[in-house]
Amino acid sequence: METKENRTIRPPVIVVMGHVDHGKTSILDYIRKTHIAEKESGGITQHIGASQIEHNKKLITFIDTPGHEAFSQMRMRGSKIADIAILVVAAVEGLQPQSREAIKHIKKAGIPMIVAINKIDMPGANPDKVKRELQKEDVSVEDWGGNVPSVHVSARTGEGINELLEMISLVAEMEDLQASLDKPARGIVIESSLDPKRGPSASVLLQDGLLQPGMALATPTAFGKIKSLENFRASKIEKALPSQPVVITGFESVPKIGEAFEVMPNIETARQFTQSPSGKSLKEKTACAPVKEGQKVLNLILKADFLGSSEVLEETLAQLPQTETAMRVVDSGVGEINLTDVKMAKSCNAVIIGFRVKTHPTAQVMAEREKIRVMNFDVIYELVEWLQKFMDKMKEPQIVRKDIGKLKVLLSFWAEKNRQIVGGKITEGEVKKGVKIEVVRNNAVVSHGRLINLQKNKKDIVDAGKGEEVGILFEGSEKIQEGDYLVFYTQEKNF
Repeated sequence: METKENRTIRPPVIVVMGHVDHGKTSILDYIRKTHIAEKESGGITQHIGASQIEHNKKLITFIDTPGHEAFSQMRMRGSKIADIAILVVAAVEGLQPQSREAIKHIKKAGIPMIVAINKIDMPGANPDKVKRELQKEDVSVEDWGGNVPSVHVSARTGEGINELLEMISLVAEMEDLQASLDKPARGIVIESSLDPKRGPSASVLLQDGLLQPGMALATPTAFGKIKSLENFRASKIEKALPSQPVVITGFESVPKIGEAFEVMPNIETARQFTQSPSGKSLKEKTACAPVKEGQKVLNLILKADFLGSSEVLEETLAQLPQTETAMRVVDSGVGEINLTDVKMAKSCNAVIIGFRVKTHPTAQVMAEREKIRVMNFDVIYELVEWLQKFMDKMKEPQIVRKDIGKLKVLLSFWAEKNRQIVGGKITEGEVKKGVKIEVVRNNAVVSHGRLINLQKNKKDIVDAGKGEEVGILFEGSEKIQEGDYLVFYTQEKNF
């Protein structure tokens, strides 16, 4: 039976939530001094990151969740593994849609909340307005008679940051957060990726026990033996303690986000623990979705830098309107765009979407040769905007050409300005009055025009078939020569 001596106080795990551009990452930047925001595309955090800082000789772990509305699911995942939530609200703008969404996630997770009213140094800052709006969401701050702590901060000047850290320590002390060092190590996968050089890796948050290189571990979908441990600054470490975020290499495959992991006695036990995931994935659900009659289909292959990004992309795209154009994710994964992706795109007429990944040079060459569309994005809302425009374009009627016949020019009778009379023999199909004409000379198209009039034996006719000799009145910019071939075709709108 576990005794008190087996347990130790562990650092609190903090999730930072709120509306885009309200300063979540900027606050963490000031705390960590790592300037993450300057490195992020578009200034928006694209996937969950974790870090650990020391304040007054006490460690605090932060999970930095994305600010864009497309990452709702990821924020939910972040709140489920945290002990305390920091709700960041800009004092100038007040509560916004993502602020209210974050409040719902925090309440659903059942964890304590601290409100950080940011940008307090900006002109027009109105913290009282924020507090009034919070009350409407059933969040009452302490200085207004409620039970939710609030701190006025400025990520730009650092005002209130120490008070925020003190409040975190106070709330954590009240929560009495503990962990066991004697139990087999266990925790949660908060991010995963496929590195071309290091193979599958995962960012994990340790909840109990100790992690060291050489240990075998498993999730429901992946297993492996720890090759290396790295902290959030990419420095190698020899062991990880509870509440510590760490990057693990050595998995045989990429584990799924949000999965629990456990250390196993040996690699064989880890292998046996891992089972195939049950149920359909979102990709399969999207790919198997019924398509209405007359509905156009856009097939997609998604490649992302992290599994979390890939999951969020699929969730986001599944929510786009698909009334006239159905969207199917036929495959998705992590890592660079490769030859296999291009071959699959060719076989199913798909567009390849890359999110913060590169395209392998050989895959790029093949894609260009096979005319496979490959689009790369660094910011998710730019990806979504492009897709919406592309789907709108697919709604427009397409002009479909239909070749109906071919004639070899034998004689040229008369030409004036852009009109000309020629005679010839129909070698394929038929010719009809009013159709369009393509002029082919030495196997190359030299001009286009239209058939104004059609005659046989000097009499006007409506159509003629293969083997007949006819005269035509051609309208076009290029003068037709003897020996040219005229290809007759029609064009129709395909809705």
